[in-house]
Amino acid sequence: MRTVSGLEEMQGLVGQEIGVSDWHTVTQQEINLFADATHDHQWIHVDPERCRRESPFGGPIAHGYYTLSLAPHLLSQILRVDGIKMGVNYGLNKMRLPSPLPVGAKVRARATLAALEPVQGGASATFNVSFEVENQSKPTCVAEVIYRYYA
Repeated sequence: MRTVSGLEEMQGLVGQEIGVSDWHTVTQQEINLFADATHDHQWIHVDPERCRRESPFGGPIAHGYYTLSLAPHLLSQILRVDGIKMGVNYGLNKMRLPSPLPVGAKVRARATLAALEPVQGGASATFNVSFEVENQSKPTCVAEVIYRYYA
């Protein structure tokens, strides 16, 4: 994990890879809980038997938004910003899902600080985040994630 002391120090990281998170194993239980929370019970996520019979993926896959929802957890392993009152998720500029994330796979985040722009009371940070799947050549998700940090 990289720790920065305040937004001025963070400014020096613009354009650099910040780091890579630990691997996170995707479980069917997590996918089922996510399906319950989001009311998205599509069979390609929650029906392992049907997936083995009918899915081109050979088994259940994670929801794309599940993958994206891992961003706060995985990014917290990559970067800590000291000297601020709070950081909040501000949204996304772009997101794509170039390949599936199979249940049972391991996923991690790789983050680059693309921009840090002043806003009233703090700064807006744009991170390019790639969600990598172990032993898979394409990322499962790529996104421009925006956080606001308030000093």
